[in-house]
Amino acid sequence: MEMQQVRYFLAVAETLNFTRAAAQCQVSQPALTRGIKLLEAELGDELIRREGRLTHLTELGARLLPILRQCYDSAVSAKAVAAAVTAGEATTLRLAITPVLDLQLIMPMLRELRRVYPGLRLKLRRAAPDGIATMLKRGEADLAICALLEDEWDRFEARPIFTEGFDLLFPADHPLAAEAGVVPVAAAAKAGETFVLHRGAGLIGGAVAALEAAGVDSGRAHEVDRCDDMIALVEAGVGVGVVPASGLAVTQLRRRRGVGLPLSRTIAIYAVTGRPQPREAAALVNLLRAADWSAVAAPAAA
Repeated sequence: MEMQQVRYFLAVAETLNFTRAAAQCQVSQPALTRGIKLLEAELGDELIRREGRLTHLTELGARLLPILRQCYDSAVSAKAVAAAVTAGEATTLRLAITPVLDLQLIMPMLRELRRVYPGLRLKLRRAAPDGIATMLKRGEADLAICALLEDEWDRFEARPIFTEGFDLLFPADHPLAAEAGVVPVAAAAKAGETFVLHRGAGLIGGAVAALEAAGVDSGRAHEVDRCDDMIALVEAGVGVGVVPASGLAVTQLRRRRGVGLPLSRTIAIYAVTGRPQPREAAALVNLLRAADWSAVAAPAAA
């Protein structure tokens, strides 16, 4: 089959209108119809049925739609990579990273990658979990380094690299900051503290339930999207921050290790199955998986 025929089919499947599909593909309607007929002949049955002004996919068309879409995406990506290599362009590696992850953790791997591939250009984007899922689906990121995504898209491929616990952040002069040992979330909640939660920190599902069981009223908790906003709120005494062990390394605040709860998040490398990637992406995955994460991987509860 030809990719042009697949492109025509995908356009009709999206618009359910031959006229709009032809305009989208910038071809005449007869040319588009002819291409789809050739594709149907090769596959042995109808993919699209026209009944007057109504157009819909046949059962075969509906079942083949995700396969042909993946096939077309892969072909387009492969063509783009080949064109870049032929033209001698520097490879760009696009990384989507969870907001609450210190970039210094992966800096040794990025330095090694640049040493091996000196022409490499990096594009780093920070996003919350839903934003990262969207970037991967749309092909706007080659890889993602983030907490496990709730999105169960069947083309996501996750490779866990470490699991870490959570800590509490206090203003330097906070009474609980001076106490020895772990300051449990329950003790801070009992003292009437309000908490500051980061939307991109990986506090999902059971984690929120565990916090609420310890006395944290999630309905009263402050919620932020940016790390600097959390720092500002905690520093001002507006609330106590709940942060992953590897996130928000700031000197002006007092960090207390552990939260007295079996609270953790797993950081994984995400890619999209079947999508061609630059060789640098595979190299970075290998570097991340081979790294020693014992310094950040810790028991969820101290």
